[in-house]
Amino acid sequence: GVEVGPQPQGVARADILDKMRKIVKHGLDFVQLFNEGKEFPPCTIEVFKIMEKVDYPRNKNGEIIAIIHPKLQDQDWQPLKNGDPQFLTLDGEVIPYQGNCTVYPTFINEAAYYEKKQAFVKTEKIKLTAKHLRLPVS
Repeated sequence: GVEVGPQPQGVARADILDKMRKIVKHGLDFVQLFNEGKEFPPCTIEVFKIMEKVDYPRNKNGEIIAIIHPKLQDQDWQPLKNGDPQFLTLDGEVIPYQGNCTVYPTFINEAAYYEKKQAFVKTEKIKLTAKHLRLPVS
């Protein structure tokens, strides 16, 4: 599957549709070239691996007591370092990120995840290496 976004539920955006078409086209081009016997050299790419889902701060009754900090809003895939603002309480207090490593939040304040108690997802940036790839000759 291919998920391209972000975009609000029930909204069709031309720019997102164009990105989706390009991704599908590249995938189909790869399959065709692979089936034709093209050899793909080894490569290394950076990817984001999910670490954990982060909920909004809540009180003992389960009610949300803080929102996404304005400096974190719309910063998907950007580094979040120890001490950076993460949440803002309804009383105006900043709740900083406290972690032993830099993380890369995504799905920040997404409406689709609100009811799932997910303020954002912490990811780590890692490198994946692929060996050369070629269809075996039969």
